[in-house]
Amino acid sequence: MRSLFTGAALVAALLALPAAAAAAKPDRNDGPVLNIGHRGASGLAPEHTFAAYDLALKQGADYIEQDLQQASDGTLVVIHDATLDRTARGPAENCTGLVSDKTVEQLKTCDVGSWFNERYPDLARDEYVGLQIPTLEEVLRRYRHRTNYYIETKNPDQADRMEERLVALLHEYHLLRPAADRWQVLVQSFSPLSLERLQALEPELPLIQLFFGSETSETIQARLDTLADSVVGIGLSKSDVDAALVEAAHERCLDIHPYTVNESAEMRALIDLGVDGMFTNFPARLDEVLGRDAVGGKHAAKRAADAHAACVAGL
Repeated sequence: MRSLFTGAALVAALLALPAAAAAAKPDRNDGPVLNIGHRGASGLAPEHTFAAYDLALKQGADYIEQDLQQASDGTLVVIHDATLDRTARGPAENCTGLVSDKTVEQLKTCDVGSWFNERYPDLARDEYVGLQIPTLEEVLRRYRHRTNYYIETKNPDQADRMEERLVALLHEYHLLRPAADRWQVLVQSFSPLSLERLQALEPELPLIQLFFGSETSETIQARLDTLADSVVGIGLSKSDVDAALVEAAHERCLDIHPYTVNESAEMRALIDLGVDGMFTNFPARLDEVLGRDAVGGKHAAKRAADAHAACVAGL
């Protein structure tokens, strides 16, 4: 998922909205505001590594996010970019170019922690050197039922049966029923076709339609009616969130999870607008904004699932 930062201009626009806009939100059984660790606690540790995931959970994240790419041998690996060049260090034949051109054995020779030390020397740690690209199976094996997973299919239309491989792993780790019952797994994609494939494979799997930052509140609202029967929510740039979109989504029982929100003032403004969760590189910051009475972890996910079910039942 890309990070889009608009800074003070967005904060000012959101805070300027009248209080009446928030009050106009439809009466619904509201769930919690979900704290989603964007690539883990990626503002403080190398993204999509166990170091970032462990830190995110320690800091109060309700979900940890996994961006899926597919290796040439079909293994699902967790890395954001389609190419290795930004975050991988190691043998050029293994650690540069497309992820999809490498076997998992090649990818395991790459160091995806050192780049973080190079870019953020004030946050550098010796233990980040040599961190590996995790496979999705390794993530599920490490955390199992102790946390919630927010998984994105990346470049699925160029991958071989990515959705089938994902569903097979969720089945193997007994996560399909918890996903349906209490949203222990949410799966998102920019690709409508990928979400259609997932729905055909597992109709009860809760899905999120992502929108690029080039969209607007108006263009997203125009698509909500076609989405309401197939997804439980939408993911969008924080700059596209306004009161009209929140109201329109909630009228259709669609949750709203904007990305990527890192400043406390932005977090507060979006919460005031009525969003249902947000992606952040700094889970501790959002945890502080939400307050000590926030219910975290699997409990928050279950409350969100229950609120969605109650809304649908009331339509």
